[in-house]
Amino acid sequence: MTHIVSTPAGLVSLSPLTTDTDTVRTLHAWLSHPGSEYWGMRGLTPDQVGSVFADWQNCPHRQVHIVRIDGLRVGLAVFYDPAEIELDGRYPHRDGDLGMHLLVAPSRTPVPGTTAAVMGAICETAFDTPRARRIVVEPDARNTAVHRLNTRAGFREDGLLELADKTALLSFCTAEDFRVSEIGRSVRTVSTPLSPTSSPPPGGAPAHAHLSGHAMRRAHRHLCAKALAEFSHERLITPGPGAGPGSYEVRAGDERWTFRARVLPLEHWVVDEGSLRREVCGDPVEPDAQALITAIAPALGIPESLVGVYLEEIAATLGSAAFCLHHRDRPAQVLAGADLQEVEAAMTEGHPGFVANNGRIGLGLADRHHYTPEASATVRLVWLAVRRELSHLATVSGLDEDDLYRREFGREALEECGDTLRALGLDPGGYRLLPVHPWQWEHKIAVAFGPDLARRDLVYLGESRSEYRPQQSVRTFFDVTRPERGYVKTALAVQNMGFTRGLSPKYMRDTPAVNDWVAGLVAGDPVLRALDFGILREVAAVGYTGDAYHRAAEYGVSDEGPHTKMIAALWRESPVPRLAEGERAFTLASLLHVDLHGRPLVVEHLERSGSVARTWLRALLDAYVLPVARCLLTHGLVFMPHGENVIVVIGPDHLPRRVLFKDIGEEVAVVTDRPLPEGIDRIRHIVDAETAVLSIHTDVMDGVLRHLAAICDDAGVLPASEFWDETRRCLQTLDGSDGDPGEVDESMWQALFAPRFRHSCLNRLQLRDTRQMVDLTDQAGSLQFAGTLVNPLAQSPTGPAGRHERVVTSGI
Repeated sequence: MTHIVSTPAGLVSLSPLTTDTDTVRTLHAWLSHPGSEYWGMRGLTPDQVGSVFADWQNCPHRQVHIVRIDGLRVGLAVFYDPAEIELDGRYPHRDGDLGMHLLVAPSRTPVPGTTAAVMGAICETAFDTPRARRIVVEPDARNTAVHRLNTRAGFREDGLLELADKTALLSFCTAEDFRVSEIGRSVRTVSTPLSPTSSPPPGGAPAHAHLSGHAMRRAHRHLCAKALAEFSHERLITPGPGAGPGSYEVRAGDERWTFRARVLPLEHWVVDEGSLRREVCGDPVEPDAQALITAIAPALGIPESLVGVYLEEIAATLGSAAFCLHHRDRPAQVLAGADLQEVEAAMTEGHPGFVANNGRIGLGLADRHHYTPEASATVRLVWLAVRRELSHLATVSGLDEDDLYRREFGREALEECGDTLRALGLDPGGYRLLPVHPWQWEHKIAVAFGPDLARRDLVYLGESRSEYRPQQSVRTFFDVTRPERGYVKTALAVQNMGFTRGLSPKYMRDTPAVNDWVAGLVAGDPVLRALDFGILREVAAVGYTGDAYHRAAEYGVSDEGPHTKMIAALWRESPVPRLAEGERAFTLASLLHVDLHGRPLVVEHLERSGSVARTWLRALLDAYVLPVARCLLTHGLVFMPHGENVIVVIGPDHLPRRVLFKDIGEEVAVVTDRPLPEGIDRIRHIVDAETAVLSIHTDVMDGVLRHLAAICDDAGVLPASEFWDETRRCLQTLDGSDGDPGEVDESMWQALFAPRFRHSCLNRLQLRDTRQMVDLTDQAGSLQFAGTLVNPLAQSPTGPAGRHERVVTSGI
């Protein structure tokens, strides 16, 4: 039976617990959390937790319920007969006594009022049954938090009681005492019990089910905390001192935001999400991310014409978070043993630094359930034939067009494509094959390129045989039918994080050649070979240029706008064939993932490895940071090594072994005047040493490591000061003292360890122009700076640097 109660936090339901695999995994995550220590199950395995609850369900004297707020799982309620089990013979029993336990699930983003709502709904449900006259509880005497909660719900303490596993504080609550209590006055039953076998609504839950009150409250609170942290980091706002130690406030007009926070090296703000409070004209109100952006918009410097666009991206980011709360409850304990695609689908943070990080403007509600990684749905790509003389194809050395098609499409599928063309009276030899995102086909190509389809310059060939899963970039797909085949990166006219995600056929012409050169450089470097560093090459790129939009650009009547970047694709090597027996791969971004219960995935890997934290970290730094620094200091080559562009390979011992970099053709640059092969000179962008080492200071340290350091520090596994000390020690191994033949650029080396470096800011880029935040032809010239940061790699007379400097003033 399902019982629904109205509370100030939303509609709370209690329904019988099921012990399916997914639910048991979640229960294990809840009960393994330090906050659940009084349940006494922290050392149990998932199978053992499942057995405990299966036994409880089979007990005629006990009922176990899952508790939800607005459809979102938030806890457990257990009712039992104290005359028969647990308290039998241990206290003066009365007819109508009902024993009760409650567990409020640990949460990454605790929302004030949740625990009271769960307690109120449980008590209301109990007293709604005629046989319950008094609720009996026996929490651990040390659990002062639950004692305070019980008092708020009308419970009266009876005294200490010695039980087999604890000293309990026996307490009772009658229906009358509950109804007049603080919590009891705020709740009421709103539905008659529903049978769990009742038929669900036609088609199941609606597509918008995730847009519920409690999920959105958590999403708002998390995004507000992130906005306050990242905008403070970028010095767009400056929180003033609050009411007590570690407390801060931000004022803007009638708005006042208060919170507790710690500030770590690199001015990284760790905001306590549960402490966040908002007032408007002195009255407490719920945190609202769009309201926060509106209130501080003058400080953010968003152009007036783009405020609405940015607010839409904030709204879409909130929707993505709410969707994950409803559908992507994958505990870190599970993800630590999962494969690449299961981990990819479990990510809940689009980017660690960007506030508006999951905009995807253009995708609709149904599209979220089909084309986003968190939906964990498979997709069949659309195949087009593009007329050969109106397109181009480039491949890496040693791979010709026929080999590419046979490898990535398969012989039978190729024959079907040829038959389709011949049935239309067309010569297959006059066409190339091009994979297309299904959304792009339906919303753009079939509409904006209708004349091209009518001329048979483009020909629809049907859907792929393989099924694919979208990656975090949304437009890149992994072949789950044949994992050894390449990733497919498609053009997608959807705006996300400062760009419309098209692909330029012109820009991609030399992508394979760039990949060939970088692969050769990596293979020829003895240090990189020793680190087993590798790249996932973009082996082929194809683009169509026969449309009116390209012709208009050629005639000079328009620029090369988004319409010229709508029909193109490339193939990238898969990491799967690179994995040895027992190895697994996942993105570096996943190491910044904290599950919905507050458990960091990196901590799970670290603890399973059995290594001390510095040893595990050093293995990651050697695999990830050393190749970046080596390529810069010795070869003048920089990557864009953010979390999604780096594949981390771990062994059965959960220790990082090596990394693979991807997104080479669009992201690499050479910052010196070293010779380059003919045809790839576009990647040369000569800059001074200080700017060059921003590829480490900004992209690696500020973009990835400061978030990882904060997670480790906050989890208590490694202080941030030790994290940065180990990073400095790692990089200092490249000083050439080991006899390595490669020369280190001395000016870059000095800049790398300088006392301060320029503070390059990502959100400032996006806020300036959320539609096109960077000029790809002059990325260095697009950078936005906010003074300098203390360099945690530098050394001072008193030891390693990293002690943050901060100037606090009031307001924004």
